[in-house]
Amino acid sequence: MAETISNINGVVNSFIWGPFMCMFFVFVGVYMSLRCGMFQITKINLWWNSTIMAVFRDKSVTSTDDTKAISQFQALTTALAATIGTGNIVGVSTAIVSGGPGAVFWMWVSAFFGMMTKYAEISLSMKYRYKNESGHWIGGPMVFIERGLKMRGMAMLFALFCLLASFGIGNMSQANSMAGALNSAFGTNNLTVGIVIAAISAMVIMGGIKRIGSVTEKIVPFMALAYIIGGTVLIIMNITSIPKAFADIFEGAFRMKAVGGGVFGYGIAQAMRFGVARGVFSNEAGLGSSSLAHSATDAEEPIKQAMWGVFEVFADTIVVCTITAIAILTANVLGTVGADGKMIKGAALTILAFSKGFGSFAGVFVSIGIVMFAFSTIIGWSYYGEKCMEYLFGLKYTPIYKVIYIIIIVVGCTSSLELVWGLSDTFNGLMAIPNLIAVAMLSGEVVKMTRAYLEKND
Repeated sequence: MAETISNINGVVNSFIWGPFMCMFFVFVGVYMSLRCGMFQITKINLWWNSTIMAVFRDKSVTSTDDTKAISQFQALTTALAATIGTGNIVGVSTAIVSGGPGAVFWMWVSAFFGMMTKYAEISLSMKYRYKNESGHWIGGPMVFIERGLKMRGMAMLFALFCLLASFGIGNMSQANSMAGALNSAFGTNNLTVGIVIAAISAMVIMGGIKRIGSVTEKIVPFMALAYIIGGTVLIIMNITSIPKAFADIFEGAFRMKAVGGGVFGYGIAQAMRFGVARGVFSNEAGLGSSSLAHSATDAEEPIKQAMWGVFEVFADTIVVCTITAIAILTANVLGTVGADGKMIKGAALTILAFSKGFGSFAGVFVSIGIVMFAFSTIIGWSYYGEKCMEYLFGLKYTPIYKVIYIIIIVVGCTSSLELVWGLSDTFNGLMAIPNLIAVAMLSGEVVKMTRAYLEKND
């Protein structure tokens, strides 16, 4: 049965993440970038000072008196908790193995333009959000699709796909990677790991967005900084290999033929497919998911909150994913064959790269990183699924969703890696379609809000 599902999913996944869909992701980002005057570059001082730098000088960014909302910084860390996950460690190495070093270039391209896709998603979500019967904010693509485009059917489709995606990208793939990392480093039992992680997650998830935000604001900055420092040190240790690593990236990105022959342009298609797919899996620009977290903030200005989305993609992909990629390429471990005769990939490849610099400690370091990243993603995505469940079926059904979500963590820890990642990519692609269409159709509103904000504040 699992094999049949895997085969069907493989066909669907190949269609969804074919060249057309990859180009659609990039196109929407390019379109929004041009319409907003290349905001991510021309207004870099503005969004940089309004986001991460504001954390150190503006108390209103990091705290809120609203008992039904979270602070701007908590919205960022909740969104980053959902994005800085195993995609940054496992996904990047998988992309390089499957699409070659050139996949890294297409990750950068999708992230650069994806900054403005996410910017648009958040600004629209903030504009159209509303408070539910319990006094909590509810926003996201399903809200701006229904209220901005008056297309209830498409809004429900997004909510359904996002609900399903929460079990894949946000839950099973993360739990699976956690179990695999801990088993590899400490020889733990996958079922036991699943039960323990489910129990810990339940204590956070059942507390709602306020507890999720409180937890993520404490662990996300720490885990990201620790990984960035470790990865940077490893790259410096292999500094002489940096020029070759970048040469391989750019050469692979534009290789017109597959290695050893193949269809004209196949190399580019593969690099683009896996680069964009894994980039989106990591930063979620184009999926619309993180706008759900940003909608829960106490911020009143849509554009001010949207700028956090630009920083979010920058931190996730341009910084963290790049560190993983360069660490692997400079360590010269790509193409290594394991004891089973198969090419090493996923977490094992990243661990191998770190092992060349840090020895046996590398396995523990990367495994802890995967566990921390994956756990934060699980609790962050639980909120996304909860809001979609509420939109589709009503507030009273959200406790049922939370229980199912927690149980699925155990299932993810004991499932096939290939099946889990395949399903995650499929759900990602499906939820992206209505979101990207809506962003493009409502782009004029984003432009108007941006101009109005810049006239007052720039």
